[in-house]
Amino acid sequence: MEIENYQKWISEFYKNRGWYALNPFIRMNFLSEETGEVARAIRTIEIGRDRPDERTASDQENLDNLIEELGDVLDNIFILADKYNFSLEQILDAHQAKLTKRFK
Repeated sequence: MEIENYQKWISEFYKNRGWYALNPFIRMNFLSEETGEVARAIRTIEIGRDRPDERTASDQENLDNLIEELGDVLDNIFILADKYNFSLEQILDAHQAKLTKRFK
């Protein structure tokens, strides 16, 4: 799926669920929460978790969880971009130009 199509799809999905109406300040809090879940997923992959109250997941399950959590982070970024009328392509182009200029 192309990024632009996904951004449109996820915005419509969030609108249909009633989640899109939350303001960007609240959405930023969800992004922070999801970023923490990515950190936990990576910690689990890299150093494990020593929790007797949790089932030990397989390596593949841990990688699948990381994919899921990265998707949650991306969805929040897509929604924030959409709320400010940015396409992901605009963001990527601007960021590439910034890095190219900065590190010539």
